[in-house]
Amino acid sequence: MKNILLPTDFSENAYNAAKYAVQLFSNEECTFFLLNTYTPVLYDNEYLVYNSNYPTLTEIYQDKSKKGLERVLRRIKRNFKNEKHYFEKISSFNLLNDEMKDIVAEKEIDLIVMGTKGATGAEEILFGTHTVHAIKRARCPLLAIPAHYEYKPPKEILFPTDYEGEIPALLNIMEELATAHSSTIHILHVYFGVDLTSNQASRKKALSITFKDLAHHFYNINGKSVTRAIYDFQEENEIDMLTMVNNKHSFFENLLFTPVVNEIGFNVKVPFLVIPSKKRK
Repeated sequence: MKNILLPTDFSENAYNAAKYAVQLFSNEECTFFLLNTYTPVLYDNEYLVYNSNYPTLTEIYQDKSKKGLERVLRRIKRNFKNEKHYFEKISSFNLLNDEMKDIVAEKEIDLIVMGTKGATGAEEILFGTHTVHAIKRARCPLLAIPAHYEYKPPKEILFPTDYEGEIPALLNIMEELATAHSSTIHILHVYFGVDLTSNQASRKKALSITFKDLAHHFYNINGKSVTRAIYDFQEENEIDMLTMVNNKHSFFENLLFTPVVNEIGFNVKVPFLVIPSKKRK
């Protein structure tokens, strides 16, 4: 059984991500953990003096959080009846990313699925603040769902890689998704007139072995930036999911976390699966 974490702020964007998750795993037994965090940091003067006749501001936020989670759960169950799916609600007075870190460890979470929408600031070309921080700190695979994205099975998965770093064991989540949906994996390597090193060639061979039971193709793109190569590939091919490994010091970090004002506005229009290079403690 898979354990899936679904953070929610009760927005349509967050619900859209939950919708995607329950449809993606419609044929699997899963426990979905619906998480909402609240941090009432601004206290009105009337709450500074304790009065047992009135709820505290924290209690008010807690009540709002629990009722919100109940509404989300009713909506999911009403629209997606599935006897294989189980749900737990978690309402926590904590910062979102701190709580996610604790839950991933405590509940042995296999995947985080959260909504996102394109940011306009140069430092957040891809996502909003919460999602960027979650990706940076994720200890398990994270699937970001663009706002308004309508579910479709991930039949075509794009996997850009620089063949640097060891192949993470956590890559199995992509293998499982590809197997469940009879997907084809498109492995994209961008280079600049330099042949693969022996280590890179070895990792490419290892990927071929890893995906031996799945339909997969290798592509070499020369003379383009990584963002341009990914953008052009998606324009020329029908892609349903983008997957990348978050290797420290790799092109991934430059792509995600460095301002790319002069780049093409690398907007992810399909679900984006980010896999940590290893499960961090």
